[in-house]
Amino acid sequence: MSEMEERGTEQRQESGPVKKEKDLFDMEAGGSNSSYRNHQVEDWRTVLKLAFQCIGVVYGDLATSPLYVFPGVFQNGIKHNDDLLGVLSLIFYSIIVITLIKYVFIVMSADNSGGGGTFALYSLICRHVRVSLIPTQQSQDTEASIYNSDASTMASYLKSWLENSHIMKYVLLITTMLGVSMVLGDGILTPCISVLSAVGGLKLAVPCLEQDAIMWISVEILIVLFQIQRFGTHKVGYSFAPILALWLVLIAFIGVFNFFKHDPSTIKALNPIYIIQYFQRNKKDAWISLGGVILCLTGSEALFADLGHFNIRSIQLSSCVILVPSVLLAYLGQCSYLRKNSSHVPNAFYSSIPKTLYWPQLVLAISAAIIASQSLISASFSIIQQSVELGCFPRVKVVHTSAEYEGQVYVPEIDTVLMIACVGVTLGFKNTIQLSNAYGIAVTFVFVITSSFLVLVMVMIWNTNIIIIIIYILTVGLIELLYLSSSLYKFADGGYFPLCLAFVLVSVMFIWNYGYRNKYIYELENNIGVEKLTDIVSNTRIHRMDGLGLFYTQLVQGISALFPRYVSSIPALHSVLVFVSIKFLHISKVPAEERFLFQRVKPGELIFRCVVRYGYADSRKDQEALFEEMFANQLREFIQEDNSNNGGEDMQREMALVDKALRDGIVYLMGEGEVVAANGSSWVKKFTIDYLYNWLSWTVKQPDEAFLIPRKQLLKVGMAYEV
Repeated sequence: MSEMEERGTEQRQESGPVKKEKDLFDMEAGGSNSSYRNHQVEDWRTVLKLAFQCIGVVYGDLATSPLYVFPGVFQNGIKHNDDLLGVLSLIFYSIIVITLIKYVFIVMSADNSGGGGTFALYSLICRHVRVSLIPTQQSQDTEASIYNSDASTMASYLKSWLENSHIMKYVLLITTMLGVSMVLGDGILTPCISVLSAVGGLKLAVPCLEQDAIMWISVEILIVLFQIQRFGTHKVGYSFAPILALWLVLIAFIGVFNFFKHDPSTIKALNPIYIIQYFQRNKKDAWISLGGVILCLTGSEALFADLGHFNIRSIQLSSCVILVPSVLLAYLGQCSYLRKNSSHVPNAFYSSIPKTLYWPQLVLAISAAIIASQSLISASFSIIQQSVELGCFPRVKVVHTSAEYEGQVYVPEIDTVLMIACVGVTLGFKNTIQLSNAYGIAVTFVFVITSSFLVLVMVMIWNTNIIIIIIYILTVGLIELLYLSSSLYKFADGGYFPLCLAFVLVSVMFIWNYGYRNKYIYELENNIGVEKLTDIVSNTRIHRMDGLGLFYTQLVQGISALFPRYVSSIPALHSVLVFVSIKFLHISKVPAEERFLFQRVKPGELIFRCVVRYGYADSRKDQEALFEEMFANQLREFIQEDNSNNGGEDMQREMALVDKALRDGIVYLMGEGEVVAANGSSWVKKFTIDYLYNWLSWTVKQPDEAFLIPRKQLLKVGMAYEV
C-alpha cells in the first residue's frame, strides 16, 4: 500500500463513520501547491482605485451614523450638560478601539485568502482544525490551504479538544450561522434606519409633514435602492463614491464649524475621565444608553464582510485618511452644538446644520443613507455566496458582476427577500427609536461572535502571545459584552426583531446543512469500490458507445451508489468515462491550473476519477463556455503524464480515443435523489428530513443549475436516500 493510500484510508476513518477497505478512489482532493493566498495584485494604482470605490460601498453605514446616534442615546433628553462629554468620549474611544484597531487593523489580518466575514473566519478555522461536520477533509488539503504546522502547546491542546468534541463542532457551526443571520439582519435594518433618519430631516423644512408621509417616501427610496443592485458593486461603487466622499467632507466641515462657533471646550471629551463621571451620575441609565452609543459603530462588520469586494490596503487607507477623521469631527461638532442647544437633541444632526447648507445637506443625507444601505447589502451577498458554497444555505443564483474583481457578487433572490423585509420593517416600526433598539442587538451580536472566532484564530493559527490575547479579551471583549448587555435590555422595545429573524435564518441554514450532511454521509457509507466498478464495466451486457460521459457526484471518496443504479436502468457506458466530484475547499479561490485532479481507475482503461476544486468565492460564470475546454486540456495532460510514468506505450492510442470521444460529444450524468428518513428514525428527524429539507430542496435551484450544466447534454438518474 502506498503512502498516499495509507493516508487516504486513515483520513476516511477519522472523518466519517465508515470504515471500509481502501481503494483507488480514496484520492486526495487537496493539492501540493501552496499558492492559494490569491489576493489581487496590490500595486498602488489598484489600491487607490479600490480605496475610492470602497468609499461608496463599504463606509455608508459608518458615515451616516451621525444622523441618529445622539437622538438614540438621549431618548429621554439631556439631564446634565457634561453627559454630552461622557457620551462623546464613549463614541470617540469606541470608534478608535472597535472600528479602527479591532476591525481595520486586527480582524482584516484574519482574512481567508482575501475573503472576509463570519464564514471566512469559520472557514479559516476549518482549514487548520478538523471541525467541519461534513467529512470531506483530506490530508493534502492541508498543503493546499497553507496550514500552519508550528503550533504551541496551548494551540495543540485547543485543536485536539475541538476536533474530538462533536458538541463543539456543532457550537462553532451554529455560532457561525448566528453571526451570518445577524449580518443579514443588519442588511435589513441598515436601509430602514438610515433612510428614515435622512428623510426625517424634511420635518424641519416642512413641519406639517406627517410621520406616515416620511415612512412612505422612505419605502419608495428603499424599493429603488434594491432595484439598482443588479448593476453590480463595481458600477454602484463608482456611482456612489463621489457622493459619499462629498458627504464626509461636508460633515467634517460642519463639525469643525460648530466646534469653534459653539463650544471648543468639548475637546475635553478626549479625557476618558468623563466616561467615568457619566456613569457615576447616571448609573443604570448610563448603562442603558450604551444601546444608543453602539450605533456609532454600525457598519464596522461590513468593513470585514466586504473585504472580498476590495482588499485590505484599500480599506485601511481610506478608513484612516477619510472615514474616521470625518466621522469623529462630525460628532465633535454635534456635541458642541448640543452643549448650547440641549433641547434640539431629537433632531441633533439637522438642527446643527447652518441654514445656508440645510438643503444641500438634506439631499446629500438622503443620498448617503442610500449608500449606507449599500454596504450591508453587498456584505449580505458575499456571506450568502460563502454559505451556499460550504453547504450551509439553500442553493441560490449567484451573479458575478465584475470581470476584474471576482469577489463582487449579486444574489437576485436575496436582494428580493431583503427588499420585502426592509419595506415590511419600515411600515411596521415607522420611526427610528425602536429600529435603533433592534439595530443595536444585531450589531453587538456580530461583534461578539467575530471576537470569539478571532481569539481562536489568535491561539491556534497565529500563535499569538498569551498576554496579548488576555489584553484583547479584557479590553475589546469586555467592551463588546457590555454593549451587548445594554442592547438586550431593550429586547421588548424592538430588540426582539433581529433575534426572531436570526432564529428563522439559523433554522433554515441548519435544516439545509443537516439534510446536505446526511445525504453526503449516506453516499459515503454506500459507495462502491474499484473492484465493483471493474465488474460493472467488464460486464458483456454493458454496451460501450461513443462519446465522453461525466458522472457527477458530491463524494470525494469512492463512487456514488447512483452509478450501479444508472447501469441497471441503462446498460450502456461511454467509451471514455470520468467520475467527477465537486469539492469546495475552505479557501477563497483555487487557481485555474489547479482546478482539476485526475486519477486513473484501472490501468489500460479509459475510466478516470476527477475532483474539481473550487474556493467559496470562486466564480463559475464561465463554466459552461470554458469548463469543457479546460477539462479536456487537463485530461490530455494527465494521460501524457500517466503514460510517461508507465512506459508510454499506449499514449498515442489513448489520446486519439479521447479526442474522438470529445468530438462525439460530452454527456453529463447526475443523480436526482429524494432524501427520506430511515425506518426507526425519531419523529423529529422524519419531520426535518421528509418535510422541511425536501421542501427547501424543491424550492431552490437544482444541482445542475448551480453547476451551469448544459440542459441538452444532461441525463438524470433517480434514487431514494434513506438517511
